[in-house]
Amino acid sequence: MHRLFPGPVVELDRDGLTTAYAVPDPPSDGSYVRANFVLSADGAAELGGSSRPLSTAADLRVLSMLRGLCDVVLVGAATVRAENYGPARPDVARQDWRRRHGLAPIPHIAVVSGRLDLDPRSRLFTQSVARPLLVTTESAAANRGADFAGLAEIVVAGATDLAGEAIVRALANRGLPRVLCEGGPRLFGQLLAAGLVDELCLTVSPVLVGGQAGRLLPAGLLPAPVPLELHHLLTADGMLFVRYGVPRPVTEVRTRC
Repeated sequence: MHRLFPGPVVELDRDGLTTAYAVPDPPSDGSYVRANFVLSADGAAELGGSSRPLSTAADLRVLSMLRGLCDVVLVGAATVRAENYGPARPDVARQDWRRRHGLAPIPHIAVVSGRLDLDPRSRLFTQSVARPLLVTTESAAANRGADFAGLAEIVVAGATDLAGEAIVRALANRGLPRVLCEGGPRLFGQLLAAGLVDELCLTVSPVLVGGQAGRLLPAGLLPAPVPLELHHLLTADGMLFVRYGVPRPVTEVRTRC
């Protein structure tokens, strides 16, 4: 993998990639939220209902790196079902690195679901070492929480709905301030509109999809365009890896813990 920007062009080994994607310390009263997506060259976020056909070994390498640097992977229930999510599996070297840097050896997966319409027999629950978190409402916890007893931790973040700020605050209150959001688009848009996203990492796959494939953001979620700041541009196997900073809005809506 090579870094194109900022110059000069250099090849990055594992340590260099770790440095390139280093997470700043979260503010003492909040969280640091990073989002990560893979897109086609014409902006499609999925192909046939899944992002996997857009990915490559290089993209999975970066995905593994990003997971290895966070406290918790945040994902919506629809994405868990579409992608058949499994647990995070950092290798032994990354687990050792995490311990040395004050992180748990394995990051949690936190699933946002307003109805807990998930299958407790799926591999996310049956194969996880770090117990998944189910971020949900009081009503869903009362109705279906017992189905996940011993398989997941229920995290209530609202009575009948789930606001972005409440979701991120609930994770920070459990000592999980470094958040990696992997979608889906609606969850990402909700966090972005609330001023909770600090950076966006995009993998641009060298393929054109066309058709009616879903985009990164659904229509109507943002009241105005959000400017981005380019932090770096990497390349490998014909793919581009872009790291953008998302400036905090003038009127901040941030997580308070």
